[in-house]
Amino acid sequence: MAKRRVMFAFTEEQIKEPIIYNLGQQFNITTNIRRAALSENEGWIMLELEGNEENIEQGIAWVTSKGVRVDPANGDISEG
Repeated sequence: MAKRRVMFAFTEEQIKEPIIYNLGQQFNITTNIRRAALSENEGWIMLELEGNEENIEQGIAWVTSKGVRVDPANGDISEG
C-alpha cells in the first residue's frame, strides 16, 4: 500500500460537494483527515491517502478535475 500526504484547497462551491467521500469510494482510497480549516466561503484540508499507487494518482487527477487545488503536504502533519 502506498501513502501520500496532500493538501486540498476548496472554493465556496466545492465545500458543498462530498469530494473526499467520493474520492475514497470511487478510487478505493482510505482518506485520513489530519488538519482542516473550513468556512462558508473557502477551506483547506490536509489528508493522508492510502491505497494502490495507481488509484491514488487517478484519484488526485479526478479531484483536480473538479477544480480543487491539490498540493503535496510535507513534514509531519499529525501534530499541531
